Amino acid sequence: MPTQSTTPTSLTPPTLDRPEAITDRLGRPLRDLRISVTDRCNFRCRYCMPAELFGEKYAFLPRDEILSFEEIERLVGLFVGFGVEKIRITGGEPLLRHDVTSLIERLVDVGSASSASDSPSGAVPRRPLDIAMTTNGSLLPRFAKSLAEAGLSRITVSLDSLDPETFHRTNGERFDVARVLEGIAAAEDAGFDQLKINCVVQHGVNDDGLIELAEHFRGTGHTLRFIEFMDVGTRNEWQMDEVVEGAEIIERIGAVLPVEPVRPGYAGEVAKRWRYADGSGEIGVITSVSSPFCGDCSRARLTTEGALVTCLFADGGTDLRGPMRAGADDDALREIIASTWAGRQDRYSEERQGLLQIEGAGEQKRERVEMYQIGG
Repeated sequence: MPTQSTTPTSLTPPTLDRPEAITDRLGRPLRDLRISVTDRCNFRCRYCMPAELFGEKYAFLPRDEILSFEEIERLVGLFVGFGVEKIRITGGEPLLRHDVTSLIERLVDVGSASSASDSPSGAVPRRPLDIAMTTNGSLLPRFAKSLAEAGLSRITVSLDSLDPETFHRTNGERFDVARVLEGIAAAEDAGFDQLKINCVVQHGVNDDGLIELAEHFRGTGHTLRFIEFMDVGTRNEWQMDEVVEGAEIIERIGAVLPVEPVRPGYAGEVAKRWRYADGSGEIGVITSVSSPFCGDCSRARLTTEGALVTCLFADGGTDLRGPMRAGADDDALREIIASTWAGRQDRYSEERQGLLQIEGAGEQKRERVEMYQIGG
């Protein structure tokens, strides 16, 4: 993917025990880091990795271009020094990355390790990290227990339809929806009793199954979240008329299962929350298209090959792997991270309509980083 260089700025090195908050040009802090650990996936979702483009001969990244676990651990330590509190492991499908549970263990240690030098008693607790994973669920029957044992905090499962035919049309022919449901059950058995279930809603594709999904997960303790179909990347042939807006989704569900709004749980929460009037659970809608939330976005993304991306809709990122492998010390890497975030002014979703009009007027379409490279 395209990368760019960044001129370092002067920065007093923060530490894990004394994080130094940084903000971008719009005053947004850096609190969340999403890490893509592989660009490979065993699904072929039409909005991310369509089968006609990602066939058996597709050239994914070679091993030596992918960040090692040691490199990821090192970078996470630097990001935590800037105040990052939440880590999300993504892909591709992250459970395809060999021994990914050992990475979870490493990152848990980053957040929970103690510094003997800063305390007379010999230990100062560091802020624990919230470490989550987004997965298609197909490999959870095999890995859920070991993920729990490794210290993973939370799991989000992608599930676009309960209907077998629609599922295959949306996610590919390799697996049945029953496999995902088995994965959810395995996660429950492993102690993950409050999953998030993400459904990307496309008009005329799977929007006829919203009520079925809501009824299936109501009362389970899991939160079903409906995501407006977004123009991430340039390969999913996104069209505005395929978007089912969040307000319509809530209206449809509320007509059958009455809901009421819930206040956000924290600053920058991406999903608008609703609870069933009978107290049987919650749903959420993520409205990047119809009601953008750029003003509160505190998320950075680390691609599989080590580029720092500051927006889901970015056309490139800042290379961290290159300097790291060339021998850059932690101070140099901190300065690159700080400079990149300090220069951030992304708010694509708020500017979408104007940019699309420019492209529609004959301007060359901007190539954006693909979903499978940054994990959404």
